Amino acid sequence: MKVENIYLAGVGTYLPALMPLEQAVQSGEFGAAEHKASGMESVAVEHTLSAPDMAVRAAETAIRRSGHSPDDFAAVLHSNTFLQGPDGWSPAHYVLLHTLDRPITATVIQQGCNGLLTSLEMAAHRLIASPDKDAVLLTAADNFNTPLVDRFGSSALFLLADAGSAIVVSRRSGFAKVLAIGSASDPKLEWRHRTEESLLPPHEPVGQLLDFESRVKFWQRKWADGAKPPGGNFIDLLSVIAERTLAEAGLSMDDVARITHVGFNEDSLHALYLEPLGIDAARGTWEHSRRIGHASMSDVVIGLEHLWLTGQVSPGDKVLMVGTTPGMEVGCAVVEITTGPDEA
Repeated sequence: MKVENIYLAGVGTYLPALMPLEQAVQSGEFGAAEHKASGMESVAVEHTLSAPDMAVRAAETAIRRSGHSPDDFAAVLHSNTFLQGPDGWSPAHYVLLHTLDRPITATVIQQGCNGLLTSLEMAAHRLIASPDKDAVLLTAADNFNTPLVDRFGSSALFLLADAGSAIVVSRRSGFAKVLAIGSASDPKLEWRHRTEESLLPPHEPVGQLLDFESRVKFWQRKWADGAKPPGGNFIDLLSVIAERTLAEAGLSMDDVARITHVGFNEDSLHALYLEPLGIDAARGTWEHSRRIGHASMSDVVIGLEHLWLTGQVSPGDKVLMVGTTPGMEVGCAVVEITTGPDEA
């Protein structure tokens, strides 16, 4: 979807202390061979703040940088992939209370690691459709520091990181202009993140949550026994939506200065994202994400803020933001940097 007059007015992140992976190897949490293969240096681990509180910290920074006042906002859209607090409770309204504190709608977006790009698309729709307010606050956060999650073993593709992030989307102006945003899914791929257990009644958690690796191994055993894969191709989906969104912005991949992407381990990042997009690690954010880990939907915003604050992108540069979620779905946004951090 080509977009007119939609901006990123403010960006903020909360990153906790980084645990060197040598420490995790010494403690027995992470294998030495797996550490070497991952290419990762460290992972972000938060011991004190809850996920919604990390989102609040990030939102405070984004709002301050945006120049918007609380009365400018139409909504808060909060994303998460993991537990946020008590059952039946609304983390989105907690974030609203501790940031804007206005009687506006606050909604949780359950779209996995594509949550922030889905929220950005929804915020653009909201601002385009209704002229009553000029901004929407997007927040996201996960804290995986619990015995329910093995941040080092839940998947062979990544190490789970704790972080919060926020963006203020505006119709006025900003440090980046949104040129196009879109998403596409291939529902034939939804099987990738489950096994063949019954869906009703829903199963009570047994053992650790977010165990993606056991599901991967389940399907590998099925194929080894002669079962035919259900269908779908993630790499094709990624290529299609990236090319489509760039075309809607009137651009090609050659016009893109940098790309922000998921914080996967080195081999999986190259095989699933960089190589299909035809780019090398230097055009992505690998040099930064290898220090943090996979911070779920916050990855793309952590990367964008880092590129902007460190001067690795300048006014006129185009940045492609790429996110994915189980389902499978891919989201992309193309933004043009309009001001540097000093001017903003």
